[in-house]
Amino acid sequence: MLAENLSRVEERIQAACARAGRRRGEVTLIAVTKVFPAQAIVDAYALGLREFGENYVQEFESKFPQLPELPGAHVHLIGHLQSNKSRRAVELFHTIQTVDSGKLARRLNEQAEGTLEVFLEVKLSGEEAKHGAAPEELPALIEAVSACPRLRLRGLMTMPPWTEDAEPSRPYFRRLRQLAGAHGMSALSMGMSNDFEVAIEEGATHIRVGTALFGRRVKK
Repeated sequence: MLAENLSRVEERIQAACARAGRRRGEVTLIAVTKVFPAQAIVDAYALGLREFGENYVQEFESKFPQLPELPGAHVHLIGHLQSNKSRRAVELFHTIQTVDSGKLARRLNEQAEGTLEVFLEVKLSGEEAKHGAAPEELPALIEAVSACPRLRLRGLMTMPPWTEDAEPSRPYFRRLRQLAGAHGMSALSMGMSNDFEVAIEEGATHIRVGTALFGRRVKK
């Protein structure tokens, strides 16, 4: 099932890249394994996937001891990070995609032992449940991260309001691309199972795909 799903996702990615006049190599597929067991990561790794996304520090902490050595695997935290979980986060994750304040950036910098990759999460919707820095806060946030020697700023990420139809996500993706360009960044983490083609058309370099690979999550 996973192999078939991955094949379909790859076809979708390649078609979107073709429409946008982009190379497939410009888009990194992040397999989102939240709520799925550690075995899902092992199975996806066996099929050639190397980038994985998890939403919760505590959940991945419980999976981590069950994982064998996976050379080249790179795990992204793509969910909101509470400051009291930051120390464990820098131990478990290679990339934190949800830095949204100078305070959090400084805390990660203090706790990281080596170089930690980060994305800045930008809130472009009015939904209260969404996290992220406002666009006007980006200059100060970029300055704060730049002052942290252990942090490597990769780019921006966002999460538009969820919708079955992908097209309403386009303005949010386009806005993120514009913000990244204005601040001299090229990496854009945007797009999920329902809208990643539109994200690719708007310049996504990292797409976060869970359901299209692993199926619907069963709520606990």
